[in-house]
Amino acid sequence: MQETYKGNPWSDFHGPNLGYLLEQYDLYLEDMSLVDESLRAMFAKWGAPELQDGNYTEQSQQNVSPSYILNKMKALVNVLKLAENIRAMGHLKADIYPLEKQEATDMFSLSTYGLTENDVREIPVEMICPEMSGKLSDGLEAIQYLKQVYTGFVGVEIQHIDPEERKWLQSKIETGFLNKELVEAQKTALLTNLYEAEGFEQFLQKTYVGQKRFSVEGLETLVPAINEIVALGAEDGMQDVMISMAHRGRLNVLAHVLEKPYEAIFSQFQHSKWEPNEFDRNRTLSTTGDVKYHAGDVKKRRINDKDIKVTLAYNPSHLEVAGTVVEGYTRAAQEDRSEKGYPKQDVTKALAVLVHGDAAFPGQGVVAETLNYSSTAAYQTGGTIHIIANNRIGFTTESEDSRSTRYSSDMAKGFHIPIFHVNADAPEATLSLIRLAFEYRQTFNKDILIDLIGYRRLGHNEMDEPMATNPVTYQIVRKHPTITGIYKQQLLNEKSLTEEQIAAIETNTFGKFAKAYENIDKNQEEIKSLEDMLAFANKDVAKVDTTVDKASLTKINQEILEWPENFNVFGKLKRILERRLDVFKNKGKVDWAHAEALAFATILQDGSPIRLTGQDSERGTFSHRNLVLSDEKTGEKYCPMHTLSTSNASFAIHNSVLSEAAILGFEYGYNVISPETLVLWEAQFGDFANGAQIILDQFISPGKAKWGQTSGVVMLLPHGYEGQGPEHSSARLERFLQLAAENNWSVANLSSSAQYFHILRRQAAMLLSDEVKPLVLMAPKSLLRHASAASYLEEFTNGEFQPIIEQPGLGKEPEQVERIVFTSGRLAVELSDHLTDVEQFKWLDIIRIEEIYPFPEQEIKNLLKKYKNLKEIIWTQEEPKNMGAWTYIATRLQQLLPNDIQVSYNGRPEMASPSEGDPVVHKKEQQRIINNVFTLAKEKVSSMN
Repeated sequence: MQETYKGNPWSDFHGPNLGYLLEQYDLYLEDMSLVDESLRAMFAKWGAPELQDGNYTEQSQQNVSPSYILNKMKALVNVLKLAENIRAMGHLKADIYPLEKQEATDMFSLSTYGLTENDVREIPVEMICPEMSGKLSDGLEAIQYLKQVYTGFVGVEIQHIDPEERKWLQSKIETGFLNKELVEAQKTALLTNLYEAEGFEQFLQKTYVGQKRFSVEGLETLVPAINEIVALGAEDGMQDVMISMAHRGRLNVLAHVLEKPYEAIFSQFQHSKWEPNEFDRNRTLSTTGDVKYHAGDVKKRRINDKDIKVTLAYNPSHLEVAGTVVEGYTRAAQEDRSEKGYPKQDVTKALAVLVHGDAAFPGQGVVAETLNYSSTAAYQTGGTIHIIANNRIGFTTESEDSRSTRYSSDMAKGFHIPIFHVNADAPEATLSLIRLAFEYRQTFNKDILIDLIGYRRLGHNEMDEPMATNPVTYQIVRKHPTITGIYKQQLLNEKSLTEEQIAAIETNTFGKFAKAYENIDKNQEEIKSLEDMLAFANKDVAKVDTTVDKASLTKINQEILEWPENFNVFGKLKRILERRLDVFKNKGKVDWAHAEALAFATILQDGSPIRLTGQDSERGTFSHRNLVLSDEKTGEKYCPMHTLSTSNASFAIHNSVLSEAAILGFEYGYNVISPETLVLWEAQFGDFANGAQIILDQFISPGKAKWGQTSGVVMLLPHGYEGQGPEHSSARLERFLQLAAENNWSVANLSSSAQYFHILRRQAAMLLSDEVKPLVLMAPKSLLRHASAASYLEEFTNGEFQPIIEQPGLGKEPEQVERIVFTSGRLAVELSDHLTDVEQFKWLDIIRIEEIYPFPEQEIKNLLKKYKNLKEIIWTQEEPKNMGAWTYIATRLQQLLPNDIQVSYNGRPEMASPSEGDPVVHKKEQQRIINNVFTLAKEKVSSMN
């Protein structure tokens, strides 16, 4: 038979075989998943099988047996299946592990697929590797080419991603994108960067023996890889590259990506003085500081006449949590918040680069949370470049014990992220892959992951001996040449550089270390005492005017209750919202959500942007806020805050994904980069903050003390005992008070809507000052609609935030007061509702502590001066004795009292659970606490008579 293709693969198929293919094509049209993948590829390219005139004669057809045709068809299918399997599983044979080769296998041998070399040769190149049509001679060469591409230093996993993106990546890969030869200047720069990374670690090891630095050795390729991203960003006109990484290699990245002077780093090891420079601004704002390998910094670099700012985020030892903070950094850097409406986002302005650990990537839940929000409207940043700095060990735990998957990257498959594994001993392949990742991100605005596989040359830290726990691995490591040594030899072998050129690079590099060391002060800096460090922390907060005139509030109130004429607000909700107009007309009271809306609108009028997120923030968990309305007929969304004529800044409000740690970390990061923005995170219930405890403990509470990093983020944490059981009663006020020190944040438990209005406006006014601090609000639930917690308009136009409030009606005759009850929040309102006849309680005064930290010491002192006959001071709370504010507040109150008066406690007893579970028991216990406030002991009753 004359085997003529004439550009069409169907020309050899006739009779029943052609019928079979036509039948398969019909199935393909019906549902392509019913057809073998190899046939799908053929149909997609060539269309329907059909009889081609002139390709054969009746005589030739009679001379060809059906079995011949069937074998031809089988061979075609098997060759295509082989090609697809090389693409899909080539990573299983790729040379991606520096210390070992992949296990030998014949998975891609022709015999495994029942093929001969001749079978494969006969298949056109365009059917196997269309991108190389005309460049390869036959099918066999095409298969060999695919093996070379997919089993080299890069392992590819893209079968799980979107078909369009897979096709784009496959085209890039198969046209040699990953094998482009570097020019001499690029090779020289790469080798120099590797010498710098390796030499820096070796110099520190020799000069500061035993001091921790968490060396990057074994993964030095990470440094030029990050540098390449920065250079590509600059070339593309990007303004910011935001980097997150753990402690390993951090000092190296600071030195060679952010260009922090060696002198500055060596001085930290020397414990000597280094004059503050651009890298030390935050140090002047911090008090107690942090270890050097947690440090972050910002550097504006100029690359090929283009400026780009590189930010390395500060990072605690809690692995991976800084990643979500950097996503917040990036979103903030991408957005323009200067105009009303949602901020305008430009994802080309900034890029997030998250460097992960191989044990931490699958091991830390915050990674999955961050990947999960990466495509959502509220949190997407236009694609992140993820790099797993894979040294194949977590402290002393090797891979088989640190995860249940083949690769540490496998979790990312569920989020349809392209994954590339690359051998860190192949720095040129790594840089090619970085360029591909950057181009993919810029093209599709999606995440991409590079698994940079190396090893850890030393122990977990420089004082750790790995032979004790991982002897087999470290016997191999110690015989393995360094990455720099391998690349140097490669360049010599290919005659890209000479011995003399390489020697000059080495001499120059080590000379820079020696010179920097000579420049530093060898004398230890005078060490301050901890007391001196803390001396300036406890400053008083400046007073700010938070009032708003009535005319402005009236205008705003009118506009936030307007919506387009053809917009159909749900009837019941419409009636509820329209009551807010009556408040202004009929001198009514402003409830909590109404006060919040007025506060937001006036803050926007003042020019401060606002960002509010939480799991149900658009409506509000308790159906109270309703700042985003839904058309009941079309589902269309409308936010009145976006159309206010008075607004001078953006207003972003989003329902968040069901996450606490990743979301609060994001919002903290967003606020750090956009300090002018009032950023609020609202927990669905206050105890959900438990899920964000690392962010609270490691960033928000100590961020300024450790790093000089200020933030004004607001946390709304619904709190209050209302008989709903142990879950969602308590926002764990005690935890925030335990962490309170150095004016690190404000913790408040408010009792009126006017107080909420003024504290929000105070927070917004402080945003751009060095005194700004986070605000923790024990937000209400039942008080949202409680008449006694609502406030008259005059309290907004004339009032201010008050750290303490006296109970209206009590304490009019101070000389008769024998008992003062201090309390806060929801319970204070409940107590006020029991004061139906204040005249019978002349012996009592109730003081609401609204801002618990900073403790309002002077205000309480001034108050106590007028009571000359005090016999009792009682702290009353809803929470159990070992929770709530009691353990924090008791000693502080006691210090303000005469020696003969002891502060006593009224509340629930010590408990393991925040609250009882039975509503009947709750009601009884709540009544007991209230009765204790209003009932004098018998002996005091008799003395009163």
